[in-house]
Amino acid sequence: MKKVILIYGLIAGTIVAGMMLITMPMYKQGTLNVDNGELVGYTTMVIALSMVFFGVKSYRDQYQQGVISFWSAFKVGILITAVASIMYAVAWEVVYPSLGDDLMQRITTNHFEEMKQDGASEADLQAERVKWDQNMEMYKNPLIRFGITLMEIFPVGLGITLLSAGLLRMKEFLPSAAH
Repeated sequence: MKKVILIYGLIAGTIVAGMMLITMPMYKQGTLNVDNGELVGYTTMVIALSMVFFGVKSYRDQYQQGVISFWSAFKVGILITAVASIMYAVAWEVVYPSLGDDLMQRITTNHFEEMKQDGASEADLQAERVKWDQNMEMYKNPLIRFGITLMEIFPVGLGITLLSAGLLRMKEFLPSAAH
């Protein structure tokens, strides 16, 4: 089980971390902005975390004679997700010192522009600014930032894990050719 988790977790983690390293400079250049950057980021997460499905299927077919319970599949999938999520958060910590402040400023500007477009009053903007500044101050703490970054990707992996475990527990779903 450990081998499958490491192989597929490292593949998924390499994809999300690699894309982060590729796309972060694109924010600085203006090629990506907050809106299309989120689409690229979450699409990358879904593609990378598809390794959960392939990892669970590999474990089921190669080590479990083509049969796996929901909970065993869930365990493999969530551990693959954990490996990928940690790699993603570590990549953000590597990128953050050089590009993170600029990106966070762009996110802040975008957030307040959207509030203005939605008709927020000056009092609402001021109240939001106070909360926003408090959150940005907390975000400077690497442990808090690491946890927040984990929470960006982990729910995506949890969803894919639940779907994969539900489908692959059925031995007739994409059965192994060997069994």
